[in-house]
Amino acid sequence: MALVIGVDSSTQSVKVEVRDAESGHLWGSGRYGHPSTSPPCSEQDPHAWWQALIQAVHDAARYDDVVAIAVGGQQHGMVVLDADGTPIRPAKLWNDTESAPDSKRLIDDIGAPAWAASCGSVPVPAFTITKLAWLARNEPANFARVASVLLPHDYITRELTGRNVTDRGDASGTGYWSPAEGRWRTDLLRRVDESKDWATVLPLVLSPYEVAGPLRPEAARPLGLSDAEILVAAGTGDNMAAALGIGLAPGDVAISLGTSGTVYAVSETPTLDPMGEVAGFADATGRYLPLVCTLNAMKVTDAVAAVLGVDHGGFQELVLATPPGARGLVLVPYFDGERTPNRPDATGVLSGLRSGVSRGDLARASVEGVVCGLLDGLDALRRVGVATDGRLFLIGGGSRSVAFRRVVADLTQRVVHTPTADEHVATGACLQAAAAWMARHGRSTNSLFADLAKAWGLGSGEATEPDARVDASAVRAAYAAARC
Repeated sequence: MALVIGVDSSTQSVKVEVRDAESGHLWGSGRYGHPSTSPPCSEQDPHAWWQALIQAVHDAARYDDVVAIAVGGQQHGMVVLDADGTPIRPAKLWNDTESAPDSKRLIDDIGAPAWAASCGSVPVPAFTITKLAWLARNEPANFARVASVLLPHDYITRELTGRNVTDRGDASGTGYWSPAEGRWRTDLLRRVDESKDWATVLPLVLSPYEVAGPLRPEAARPLGLSDAEILVAAGTGDNMAAALGIGLAPGDVAISLGTSGTVYAVSETPTLDPMGEVAGFADATGRYLPLVCTLNAMKVTDAVAAVLGVDHGGFQELVLATPPGARGLVLVPYFDGERTPNRPDATGVLSGLRSGVSRGDLARASVEGVVCGLLDGLDALRRVGVATDGRLFLIGGGSRSVAFRRVVADLTQRVVHTPTADEHVATGACLQAAAAWMARHGRSTNSLFADLAKAWGLGSGEATEPDARVDASAVRAAYAAARC
């Protein structure tokens, strides 16, 4: 039996799965928390990720048949190392918005259309390049010591292998790698600093089936893994891994509801959006993953539930008992600023308040506000020419909510597919590890990712049919009016 380990190193925790490489059967899982963060300054010690991974792997139980491991990690975060490979400072995470002034300056330098043409995306504060600009401006002594710039998943892969490598999916979220050209754009980094030799500090970008290297004995021992050779796959960003974990195919759309919200689709061709709404990412298979991200998703409904004094079950009951449109109440959910649209200093807005407002109205408006923001993102994908007429998946923590399933189905007037499995990033990382191991042992890479997804039964689950009586256009029009 050949087993693979998939890692999901997210903002909140690390999750680990152990699966059979051929069948995808889940043998074990583990989880361990990361230090909490609070934007606008959102930082974590990279060493804490490694310690959490050790604990999570031990929680998953010890297996002697592990042949490969892959890491899916939170995108965009800036990890800077000195010449000895030691983190210079805490990593700035994707939801850290302190680099908003640097984002504006970089965009003003050459204009949003030129950025989109150069790297497929416009550098909002989430992107790594803006965080490097922040570092150069605010901590010049630390910036001068930078010998390596990595992403969170790259750092963990380095701990596993000793190598500075990344993959095209995660690299495409930095703001200085071009998915269309398949190369680092050091000319863009020179807009951060002209004197640094950027080519020497960037990791090697691996192709989808390449391996980062064998697992180092120094890493295998604390993880409790065998001394036999274990391959470490390239790894990727969390959204790219989740796409693998549900078997997302060209034309399919995924809406993910977690701390943040994302909507993305697999595309055969690269995209660019001069408006900056769609990030023209690459995926983990050699294709592309155009994506729209909103900063506020489940934390909005969690906050509203806390205000209403109800648990998740009570909150759902309030939502489902309230008619679509929340009787005119609209919540624009920019609680912690917003990424799409790019409004880092924004706050939430309630519109349409009347004396007869109810607790159910507020609950319903919060869910509809989150969903409407993501459906604006789906419209943006269509605007840049992305096919979105395939299956519609709802994933992430919010997909377990019957209320969210109902609202997404009704406001899209489409069948919503909710995969049975809760964890998709770690599953996708498992699939990537299995594919890399099989390719190394002579398996044809022609449609290997798709074949494994089918063999593992990925993406199967429940379907929620839309209610044709709901006037989705009216709900979305009210939201659009309040958002302006």
